[in-house]
Amino acid sequence: MRTLFFSLVVAQTIAACTARESPEGAGGSSGTGASVGGGGSGGGEAWAAVSARVEAAASENGVADLGLYVFDETDQRVYALELGAFRSSTNIAVASASKLVSGMVLFDVIRRGALTLDSTPGQVLGWIGPTADLTLKHLLSFTSGLDPEPPCTHSLLTTLEACVDNIGTTAAIAAPGARFDYGPSHLHVAARMAEVATGKSWDALFDEVFRAPLQLASDARYYTLPKQSSGEDNPLVAGGLRVSTDEYAKLLSVAYHRGNGTVGTPELFDLQSIEPYPNCEIGNSPVQALGYSYRYGLTAWLECDTPADGCAVFSSPGAYGFTPWIDREHRYYAMLAMEITSTGAVVAFAVELAQSVQPLIVEALQQQ
Repeated sequence: MRTLFFSLVVAQTIAACTARESPEGAGGSSGTGASVGGGGSGGGEAWAAVSARVEAAASENGVADLGLYVFDETDQRVYALELGAFRSSTNIAVASASKLVSGMVLFDVIRRGALTLDSTPGQVLGWIGPTADLTLKHLLSFTSGLDPEPPCTHSLLTTLEACVDNIGTTAAIAAPGARFDYGPSHLHVAARMAEVATGKSWDALFDEVFRAPLQLASDARYYTLPKQSSGEDNPLVAGGLRVSTDEYAKLLSVAYHRGNGTVGTPELFDLQSIEPYPNCEIGNSPVQALGYSYRYGLTAWLECDTPADGCAVFSSPGAYGFTPWIDREHRYYAMLAMEITSTGAVVAFAVELAQSVQPLIVEALQQQ
């Protein structure tokens, strides 16, 4: 893994990063400094190495406000670091970290029997022509062959239904399963299929699967323009979720525990970490543009060299830096949390930092 951090210019005053100790489970930090907490009876020096790496990267790249949170397999928060003004309780736009959550909502629609991975837009939405026979599995793996980024997915002047109707009349750029292209069109179509199959809006489905059961705040929802908390008629399913980091931890726990017996099925969560079409051409891949060879499963990046056989580590980084990942091999999950103005450098910074801190987290966990 590379350790070179990309430079980042952030249009804000850069505060010096200082740290103070606080016990885990104290309900978060207060004030304006950074807070550090490590759990367990050991691993103090190892966690200090994690803190040092994050603080150095933030300082080098001019990032004043961010957090790092690590949870073990029992859902105990074993480490937390907050720099600057960042707080885990603040509602933020998580951008493409939405994809992992949206995938789980769709898994639960499948569990209910309203859809299957083989359901098609032809069957559910009445599409005709070559795109009618692509499947939900293609959509969840971003191999549908659709134009990955049609303008309507970001428009306040339309609805999810109308946008997907427009996508359905647009020529495909590849055959289903033949090409991977990262972009919002796939989950837009999948969400509309879920709406039609269940007779419920995307927001209602998110409420039933997550917001109500996990007691998420009312402002935990999808928007067209999440940074502005604007637009609910055309939710950006692939990137429009606003939620606090504390709340996202609950969502990530469900993914780590393969649905917790309440969302989707264990079999669907197992499929999530496997690349379904390993022979497909790679089109638009922002992770590969950063120099990584990672492939894609069902709404998650697969961080291993054997994606066709399955990966123990998978992630869902977003454009504003929010980067969650799950490591089942070492039995933990974590979030590098921030909300920074979107530039390519933000994604590079967050992905690089997450990659470089992972082995340090594993070392610290082994010393607990």
